[in-house]
Amino acid sequence: QVQVVESGGGSVQLGGSLRLSCAASGRASSITNMGWFRQAPGTEREFVTAIDWSGDRADYVDSVKDRFTISRDNAKNTVHLQMNSLKPEDTAVYYCAVSLKNWYTRRSAHEYDYWGRGTQVTVSS
Repeated sequence: QVQVVESGGGSVQLGGSLRLSCAASGRASSITNMGWFRQAPGTEREFVTAIDWSGDRADYVDSVKDRFTISRDNAKNTVHLQMNSLKPEDTAVYYCAVSLKNWYTRRSAHEYDYWGRGTQVTVSS
């Protein structure tokens, strides 16, 4: 089992920044990828970004490229998501997810094995 806990989030105005963190505990040595997904009311859960456990590879959905940065701290089994230049369309519940599968499954929510409870991000104009 792997426990996943998000922190950060909150409310900011257009153009503001937020930093989300995700800590994994338990069988953390089995983790391959960690990702962030988001879900706005009335929409499906959407892939945002993922990083492999070595930190050598990261992937972003086009809408957040050049604004969001994912990083990992293996010593603390933690992943961070720095979100800059936030827009109202970034408003959603953000979920951290942990995968025990290979890199090629990183964009598929159903391929992730463990999920956090989510943290709200609200961007006002």
